[in-house]
Amino acid sequence: MDRPNRGTLIVLFAGVLVGALDIAIVGPALPSIQASFDVDTRTLQWVFSIYILVGLIAAPLVAKLSDRYSRRAVYAACLATFGVGSLLVAVAPDFTWLLAGRAVQATGAGGLLPVAGAVVADAFPVERRGRVLGLIGAVYGVAFVIGPLVGGVLLSAGWRWLFLVNLPLVAVLVPASLKLLPRGAGLQGRSFDWIGAAMLGVGLTTLVWGLGQIDLDRGWASLASARCLPFLLAAGAAALAFWHVEKKAPDPIVEPKLLRSRQLRLVGVVALATGIVEAGMVFLPSLSVLAFAVSPSTASFMLLPLVAALIVGSPTAGRLLDSFGAKPVVQVGLGLTAVGLLVLAHRPLELWTFYTGAFCVGMGLAGLLGAPLRFIALEEAGEQHRGTSQGLLTVFLSTGRMVGAAVIGGVVTSGASELEGFRHALSVLAVVALAAAVAATAMRARAPAA
Repeated sequence: MDRPNRGTLIVLFAGVLVGALDIAIVGPALPSIQASFDVDTRTLQWVFSIYILVGLIAAPLVAKLSDRYSRRAVYAACLATFGVGSLLVAVAPDFTWLLAGRAVQATGAGGLLPVAGAVVADAFPVERRGRVLGLIGAVYGVAFVIGPLVGGVLLSAGWRWLFLVNLPLVAVLVPASLKLLPRGAGLQGRSFDWIGAAMLGVGLTTLVWGLGQIDLDRGWASLASARCLPFLLAAGAAALAFWHVEKKAPDPIVEPKLLRSRQLRLVGVVALATGIVEAGMVFLPSLSVLAFAVSPSTASFMLLPLVAALIVGSPTAGRLLDSFGAKPVVQVGLGLTAVGLLVLAHRPLELWTFYTGAFCVGMGLAGLLGAPLRFIALEEAGEQHRGTSQGLLTVFLSTGRMVGAAVIGGVVTSGASELEGFRHALSVLAVVALAAAVAATAMRARAPAA
């Protein structure tokens, strides 16, 4: 890899890592934040929730801006916005201020990964994109490993230092981005689609809120409740309005022809399934506590084989993609994920079966979350809509995570025992992965790069 491209990769990897760390690093600080502002546990969860919600809304909008204007300027602006948000959180005098800071952070962080994916397509030839996207895809595995450790170390100096530490990193990365990243093609001159942006924001916000209110213990009564159904209906209405607006907009947030692409629709289906499975991995430590009678902290460390598989598997999947194309990598990823889930769900739970199943799931997800889906989206979108395609993929993945969290929680509580409920949930996830694998057979194959 030549020096300019090496510098581009370092900036992209470091920037995405900084944004990803602020999900994992916050966990150890929650008790201290709760004590500082005297809030209850339900209110405290907004430290995570607002970061995820705003990041989800920001991703497609920022990605669109990167298609219209300089890619490097938008990426640098994302980093700077993240830094401003970090400072606001660090100096927060009350909990409302802290949440506002987290929202600003998420606005910047939400755009980093989709813009990074578009930059990869600008800066690297097609035969090398897979391995580069795979390296960037490994970021979230790295963040999962080092985030809690870094958070624990910094917490000894006070929880505000978990956010202050971002400032010198951002101060280095912003000028590096402006110097090293390619500018990218721009589409300036057309008016920005503010109406479409508003419809998209309303749709995603109401969808997130509605899904968050689903309680499968209460079945249809929960879905039909005033806390859930009106928001899901509003999300559907906003989606229809968004589609109507986009068809007429001179420069739409999401180009309608992207949604007409059969290949991209299949990517959306696989991304939804991947997000659902990924949400289920949050429950594995609880399964470990019940099955092996270990402490919650020990149970968290038992996920290391899965995380190690993600870190190693993402670059490996990227290299395989460059050699064989995306379709077989996606199919193998879904197959490995399903095998791992079935081992966890149906084999006697011993340490070797738990670690084997977790490792298979990690390797499978590495073939989905890293390079292949992003590669296909880039290939289908063309040069003018690279950023938009990456933002759209992020929306599908995040929606899957929300649906997964809602459904899995209900399945877990439906079992005769909590342990049995967890294993039922893993069986459901295996079925989801297998169904997506069947759908993936309809993907168009790509000839290997020469």
